[in-house]
Amino acid sequence: MSDLETAINLIIDVFDKYSSTEGKKDTLSKGELKTMMEKELPGLIKNAKSKDECGQLLKNLDENRDNEVDFKEYMIFVGAITCMGHERFQQTSKK
Repeated sequence: MSDLETAINLIIDVFDKYSSTEGKKDTLSKGELKTMMEKELPGLIKNAKSKDECGQLLKNLDENRDNEVDFKEYMIFVGAITCMGHERFQQTSKK
């Protein structure tokens, strides 16, 4: 597989790994989202300004207001985090 195909498979695998731990298998609950972020994005969690940022993030991601993050909402999150990382790398490389 190409690098991009591998990355896509990893993104799907991460969602499936955490979405299947409680409740519905095809959504992330607040607890599943928090666990995923703690394990998969520890640097982001470490730099969080408050303890309830995960709850606020869930509220922001949850377009349909069902208190869960479905795969489409998860992909919006992954895309946003990826864009932020890309911008940070561009700023760092210009210095």
